[in-house]
Amino acid sequence: MEEIYGLHQTFGGFSASPSEMMTSQSAEGTSFVSPSELQSLIAAQVFRDRIPIFGSDPVFAPPPAPTAEEEISAAIKAKIASHPRYPRLLEAYIDCQKVGAPPEIASFLDEIRRENDVSKRSLVSGRMGADPELDEFMEMYCDVLVKYKSDLARPFDEATTFLNNIEVQLSNLCKGSSRSCGSEEAAGSSEEEFSGVEMEIQEPHQRGEDRDLKDKLLRKYSGYLSSLKQEFSKKKKKGKLPNEARQMLLDWWNLHYKWPYPTEADKIALAESTGLDQKQINNWFINQRKRHWKPSENMQFAIMDSLNAPFYVDD
Repeated sequence: MEEIYGLHQTFGGFSASPSEMMTSQSAEGTSFVSPSELQSLIAAQVFRDRIPIFGSDPVFAPPPAPTAEEEISAAIKAKIASHPRYPRLLEAYIDCQKVGAPPEIASFLDEIRRENDVSKRSLVSGRMGADPELDEFMEMYCDVLVKYKSDLARPFDEATTFLNNIEVQLSNLCKGSSRSCGSEEAAGSSEEEFSGVEMEIQEPHQRGEDRDLKDKLLRKYSGYLSSLKQEFSKKKKKGKLPNEARQMLLDWWNLHYKWPYPTEADKIALAESTGLDQKQINNWFINQRKRHWKPSENMQFAIMDSLNAPFYVDD
């Protein structure tokens, strides 16, 4: 988590390698306790007084002597656990762990919180101001955990709200469809009423709400859909000219292929003979020239000469 927020701190004059609990920085820098170390610290505080399952006097080999690094780590943990802000730190950490956790994990974390509330008075022995660097570290880490919990909880809250809204909308839609379907059946024609009754008798409770909604829409809009179908079937495809008119335009095209640009008089004559309007004739010739005509080189030079003719000015 500390890598996400980019915060580091040192305190108490202790330092260790990056693989340990503290990450060294510059003299004014800071480093955090890693989440794994904080978890072990929580477990040590909560369960330190529980009785072992296999008895209180097991026979074990003596543990090896702690190294200097382990002694430093233990001293830092002890200072953190005895700090007045440690209960708040523990509570903020548990809140982060509970975001999105399964119910059994959440109840276990609540148990840890309750046990901490009972024992925190006896465990906290330090006081504010004794170690200003540690005080600053604890305050900063608590604030970071609170911010981290807020960032974690936001997408869960938004997703929960969205799903609840969708569930309410679907429920209202299904209820409204069921009620309106019943009213449509009551107001329908006698033939539809009889057919509806027969279908309900033959298939009781077999049609779902989707089938009811489909039947309702068909009964309500069947006449409108049939009229639209007839109207679309009567319409001609857009852009298709009558064959006779198209053939007349092609005949004029073939006759004037070298320069297929009809004059205004030609367009009027073509409109009278084909029955088309000026816009249809103009569009047909534009498309025909784009697709099937390319001026010759001599024609291109003639066009360029006409466009670039010199202007003469008398002195």
